[in-house]
Amino acid sequence: MNPPIQHDPALSALFEAQRAASRKDGVVPWAIRADRLKRLSTLVRDNRSAIAAAINDDFGQRSFHETELLEINHVLDGIGHSLQHGRSWMKTTQRSPGYKYWPGQASILPQPLGVVGVVVPWNYPLELSLGPANSAMVAGNRIMIKLSELTPRFGALLAELVARRFDADELCIVNGGVDAGRAFCGLPFDHLLFTGSTAVGHQVMQAASDNLTPVTLELGGKSPAIFGMQAGPGGDYDKAVMRLMIGKTLNAGQTCIAPDYAFIPRGQLDRFIGAARRAIGQFYPSLATTPDYTSIINNRHFARLQALVDDAVQRGAQAWPLSDAASEPARRRFAPVALSSVAAGSTVLEQEIFGPVLPLVEYDDIEEVIAAINARPRPLALYLFESDRKVIARVLGGTLSGGVTINDVFFHVGPDNLPFGGVGASGMGAYHGETGFRTFTHDKPVFRQPTFSLLSWVYPPYGRRAERLLRMPAGASQERMR
Repeated sequence: MNPPIQHDPALSALFEAQRAASRKDGVVPWAIRADRLKRLSTLVRDNRSAIAAAINDDFGQRSFHETELLEINHVLDGIGHSLQHGRSWMKTTQRSPGYKYWPGQASILPQPLGVVGVVVPWNYPLELSLGPANSAMVAGNRIMIKLSELTPRFGALLAELVARRFDADELCIVNGGVDAGRAFCGLPFDHLLFTGSTAVGHQVMQAASDNLTPVTLELGGKSPAIFGMQAGPGGDYDKAVMRLMIGKTLNAGQTCIAPDYAFIPRGQLDRFIGAARRAIGQFYPSLATTPDYTSIINNRHFARLQALVDDAVQRGAQAWPLSDAASEPARRRFAPVALSSVAAGSTVLEQEIFGPVLPLVEYDDIEEVIAAINARPRPLALYLFESDRKVIARVLGGTLSGGVTINDVFFHVGPDNLPFGGVGASGMGAYHGETGFRTFTHDKPVFRQPTFSLLSWVYPPYGRRAERLLRMPAGASQERMR
């Protein structure tokens, strides 16, 4: 049972100010939405170095280039996409009401929901705060963002930057620990988006249910990678392994869509390990000194990763170091490692890893792989390295996951025209691009009735015209009726 939610007067006052402002808004004009989006973009552009430095300080070592690549650029691209398309997304659209309602007119009026809450994890604090904020903002909403207590320097910086450019009833940042998070999730938002673990997602959904707050949950889970019998683009095996390993080592694997474990054809273990070691050597020639390899966020998570490896080895697994450098607990640099012959029931096969540890599962037939994936909760992502189109079609049709990238990693999350979200235990709902606009919008149906209406034929006292209208087949057209 979750601890009771403690009321926070200051937090409630922020929410009430946003709700009061949102109730006055109605349909927010495009000019206001565009102005907010441009201010958000300027905030990121003008402070990208300070943002990267704050995130680096929170991690102890976080690649500035990865922050640019995976967070700053992605946020700016998303805002640019909203500025390019948002005006068209918010237009009223006409719908055919059907012949029985002729000559009435039907339309859909998109309206902001009101106040949106965003709960942010520590692993990508900029992308996972301002990415959802962009979607909620282009939809015309007011936004409150709760940042993780594990990124305090970034949290303080973003709160300061937002306060300079936005009124608190437009967009505000909330910092604090677990109690503040519980209080935040207990506010009666018009929509709440949470990114984080499945376990905490249960608690968030329970807190939101007290207010009947609709939720979007972006969770995680065990995202598999599959190496087919003909793995790799154009059959280039080393390139396929390199692409998998970049997905496992960017941000030191602390990514919700990172490949969690990999299926490889039986008999290819040595080949895979050799290719993986070459890839790591190319990415990080000196793992101990490179500024490009990110530290684990804190000592607890470092110890958790080591415990996953130790548990697997104690149960009979073999550990394959993928770098000549050893892990450094003092700096929380966890050296990449693969595991083979992992026993069923090992913790590393049950829990989301969230680090540079890669269990390898050997298989004989693709149907065996599909069955194993389907026996687990639905993953957030699935990666397939394969050149055989029939095998690709079989895996796509035979599995269900939040998204799929074929012959690479992560790319299904990049394009703003594609939705991002999980399914089942990996989440519910989606955002990015127009999907994000729709998530934070109420499509209000509007019906306009003219002076004459066919529905008057079914007013009592009922007669032959009413019977004729009610018995018309559903597929009848207006032209035929006339």
